[in-house]
Amino acid sequence: MLVVRLRLLIATLWVGSLWTVGYLVAPALFATLPDRALAGTIAGSLFRIEAWLTIACGVALILLFSYRTYDDAAPLRKTLLKLTLAMLICTLVGYFGIQPFMASLREASAATGGVMSDGARTQFGILHGVASGIFLIQSLLGVGLILRLRSLR
Repeated sequence: MLVVRLRLLIATLWVGSLWTVGYLVAPALFATLPDRALAGTIAGSLFRIEAWLTIACGVALILLFSYRTYDDAAPLRKTLLKLTLAMLICTLVGYFGIQPFMASLREASAATGGVMSDGARTQFGILHGVASGIFLIQSLLGVGLILRLRSLR
């Protein structure tokens, strides 16, 4: 029973932090701070912390899924493992794959006085849209993970 509860606790921490940072804190930064560059810097720092928290929670859940409990069947554990791995992949692609390109575009614009060229702005917008889509997918996978884990109570 402890393993089942620990799985739910870790998943709730993980998914709750995703939703809080991505859908509450980051938008609030852009809505309240007059300097969009500062808001972006703070949001980027929060997403970096979130990415590492994701890795820690994902690895912990994968380890906990290796323990069979009295009420979880193998097909359900496989589903939970697949959801966890998909969420981890979203972070690896979104933060460690796309974000470095976005950072290089920001750095290039800082070198030219903080103004992005039209091409760089368009490219940044596309990358940001893709990263946001991946984050949305990860958030929805998190809903599935929580609902499946709650069925084990």
